[in-house]
Amino acid sequence: MSGDRAIWALGAMSGTSLDGVDAALILTDGRRILEFGETGYRPYSEAEREVLRAALGKVAGEQVEAAAEVVEIAHAALLGGFPEAEIVGFHGQTTFHKPDAGLTTQAGNGQVLAEALERSVVWDFRSSDVMLGGQGAPLASFYHFALARRMEARAPLAILNLGGVGNLTWIDPKKTAPELKGALLAFDTGPANARIDDLVAERLGQRMDADGALTSRGVVDGDILEALLEREPYFARVPPKSLDRDDFAGWGAAVADLSDADAVATLAAASAGAAAKALDHCPEPPARLLVTGGGRKNPGLMEMISALVPCPVGPVEEAGFDGDMIEAQAFAFLAVRVLRGLPTSAPGTTGVAAPVGGGQVSRPGRVPQQIQV
Repeated sequence: MSGDRAIWALGAMSGTSLDGVDAALILTDGRRILEFGETGYRPYSEAEREVLRAALGKVAGEQVEAAAEVVEIAHAALLGGFPEAEIVGFHGQTTFHKPDAGLTTQAGNGQVLAEALERSVVWDFRSSDVMLGGQGAPLASFYHFALARRMEARAPLAILNLGGVGNLTWIDPKKTAPELKGALLAFDTGPANARIDDLVAERLGQRMDADGALTSRGVVDGDILEALLEREPYFARVPPKSLDRDDFAGWGAAVADLSDADAVATLAAASAGAAAKALDHCPEPPARLLVTGGGRKNPGLMEMISALVPCPVGPVEEAGFDGDMIEAQAFAFLAVRVLRGLPTSAPGTTGVAAPVGGGQVSRPGRVPQQIQV
């Protein structure tokens, strides 16, 4: 796996929505995306989801260990179905993320996975960045840069990921590498689906606002919306900045007296407003905003964002990409960059002092190797 040849890398992502594990193959040399391969998905059962929920907000202990076991078993079951993969990028499940305190926890051990899959696994992508003063997030930005280059974008472009937490990457495709000054700006925008998911789970026993039905049916409470957006200092804070899934938990209490549909619509409007406010931090307005993650499947949320931003908005499928798999693909891409000694984050993406690459490489039967550049 030495040299600069392109290799088939398999990436996996278990996001803050706790729905399941995404897996995706890409052919890459760590700089370019040469080909997209097979993808897969393994949902968590409700019992598994409860174990993961119990670990949220925790750095270590029995509940995190139980979550790690769930994550490792689910990943091994899914990733074992991709025999062509030469390397695996494994993110794990974030249970705690407070980079300003120097802490970030992703449940799941890459060495366990390497033994189960009998191939090398790159993991623990965030720790080095946080240790060196960065936010450790968002990390998909370098992959977003490669996507912009693949689509031969000429003008500044933004990619908005609407998972449990929203994050934005602003890209100058005229730059030749993602770590160069001015190539990227990336940060978490605020809640995306997490507060909505939690509300419908608590009230209705559902995992999400499927197809945005409640969002589209509800009426936004303008007073509550204004309070959520205008009184929150996070939105005005200059990047770099990142969030834990359970930040903004108070938003649920703010809509407690609204009907189900009105509460969801108001939370969706707040998520849209947070995304729109994020564009104020960009070096210049993007010519286009492409949306990835589960939130792009909520028509009401997409309409709200479109009404607030000064550029065309659409799902990443409009550019020929798979919005369900971009984050999994990103960790395949980053795994190859780690192997090649290339940076995986930079001042513009996480606020780290200088471009940095880091992660552990676990090989079957061997002690994990820590790589930093």
